[in-house]
Amino acid sequence: MTPVTLLAASLAAEKKSAEVTDWAARVGWLVGLALFVALVYWLMREGWKWRGTLQGDIPELPASPEEPGEARLTMSGRYHGSTTAGEWLDRIVAHGLGTRSRVELTLTDAGLDVVRPGATDFFVPLAQLREARLDKGIAGKVLTEGGLLVVTWAHGERLIDSGFRSDHAAEHTEWVDTLNQMINKTEGAR
Repeated sequence: MTPVTLLAASLAAEKKSAEVTDWAARVGWLVGLALFVALVYWLMREGWKWRGTLQGDIPELPASPEEPGEARLTMSGRYHGSTTAGEWLDRIVAHGLGTRSRVELTLTDAGLDVVRPGATDFFVPLAQLREARLDKGIAGKVLTEGGLLVVTWAHGERLIDSGFRSDHAAEHTEWVDTLNQMINKTEGAR
């Protein structure tokens, strides 16, 4: 027999295979990883709650009036959050303003009604509206240029930017034009 054949025969004769897994080490790593993920999640949650505590000076959100008037515009889409005006990364989380959700917007002569299933609804009186514009991002959400309707409004001592995206992006321009016309008329009447 050739040396190669002898080597192959001796390897084939050994029926013992190497141990595949050290189960204790694998379980230890998985438990450690799960604890690490839980710690990171807990820290993120505590940070969110702390941010809400720091924003405790923000008053309660106004509710919709009983008779808001006839709807000028309506829109369904997504609410992407609110930030301090001009600071697109300074998310406001107090009173549920940081919670992303579906949204139904209704613009009336009384103001902007924001209905969010599963989150806190709020109303922005017309006198509190300051500006509407198209933008590309707000607090963790970046879209294409002009893909986000941003409404600036006053609440308490703060100016707030709230970001909305319609299910039909072509509606954004009409919303900006109509909101800014209404705001300009209101400012002219003051």
